[in-house]
Amino acid sequence: MIGLSSNRCVIDGELLELDDLRYTPAGVPRIGLKVRHVSTQQEAGISRQVQCVIPAVALGEAAQQAGRLQPGQNVRVEGFLAQRSLRIAQLVLHIDNINLK
Repeated sequence: MIGLSSNRCVIDGELLELDDLRYTPAGVPRIGLKVRHVSTQQEAGISRQVQCVIPAVALGEAAQQAGRLQPGQNVRVEGFLAQRSLRIAQLVLHIDNINLK
């Protein structure tokens, strides 16, 4: 599933990579991860196989949720897209909810 509504993203996929749980200088839990999404989507009336690897980051409670997971598990992630930094335009999914699928 891929979904967008009210600037929110919902994506189902396999947890590919999971960094170690770290803390920001302010003491907020933070974790980086990658999710692989595979699905069939409709485009111009034709079914299309879609595959992508999505870089993501989770902070706070979502980081603690993610830290309890293992690569290979199927997850549903919810959050928003943002630029990696002011200088790097690559999109990163900022996760505020992650659950086993």
